[in-house]
Amino acid sequence: MIVVTGATGNVGGELVRVLASAGERVTAVSRRPASPQDPARPEPGVTRRRGDLAEPAGLGGALAGAKALFLLVAGDDPRGVLGAAEAAGVERVVLLSSQGAGTRPRAYAHAAAFETAVRGSGLDWTILRPGGFASNAYAWAEGVRTRRAVAAPFGDVALPVIDPSDIAEVAAAALREAGHVGRTYELTGPAAVTPRERAAMIGEALGEPVAFTEQTRAQARAQMLAFMPEPVVDATLAILGEPSAAERAVSPDVAAVLGREPRAFADWAARNLAAFR
Repeated sequence: MIVVTGATGNVGGELVRVLASAGERVTAVSRRPASPQDPARPEPGVTRRRGDLAEPAGLGGALAGAKALFLLVAGDDPRGVLGAAEAAGVERVVLLSSQGAGTRPRAYAHAAAFETAVRGSGLDWTILRPGGFASNAYAWAEGVRTRRAVAAPFGDVALPVIDPSDIAEVAAAALREAGHVGRTYELTGPAAVTPRERAAMIGEALGEPVAFTEQTRAQARAQMLAFMPEPVVDATLAILGEPSAAERAVSPDVAAVLGREPRAFADWAARNLAAFR
């Protein structure tokens, strides 16, 4: 059995689906589990449990009988979560970290601390370091739906954003297959694309033009502070506006693990078009 934390998120939700489709028994853990499924749409092999990584002492029931754990960077006690996993008999952990833990460890100290705890846990481990998510474009959805318009900073700075479905498939491989223990994978999309280009790709999928307006750094910062802590906002803006060579680079790791190229942003937009209609 495999435990997936953050099981209602962009990566976790897809990972539950991938694992269940492969015939794995899955315990899907989140702070707010999805409402009971429609009886006409059962989830074979999936058990949903409420759990909070900020309260590792309460995770024992969800972890009982598990052999592998998909772990988010959440809460402040990674050693507590890892200790509970080891006590429950978990043998393997796959951590969803962040590219910033490698490129900007001071700014992403929380993720870096989780990586250190995982490496020292005594469990078999794999660390995933994705760059920006294609699904961050959901933040544009209302503007696209109501005005066919997008506003974002650094309109012509290109980054290789990754489809969360690719992260989920890499995580599934690391949880189920041999050959991934002790590996740290940098996960990106197949090409660097700018915010202006991403807005145009959404427009192409819709069959209507989507206007792009470039925000100032100050405008973007004020908007992001409404839902993100200040240090995270400043680190995020630094990556978006002045990415390092490593943050601009396309990684070969998705292709190496999955045997295919990662999905392009245009593919993500076409699959998730309902959010922008």
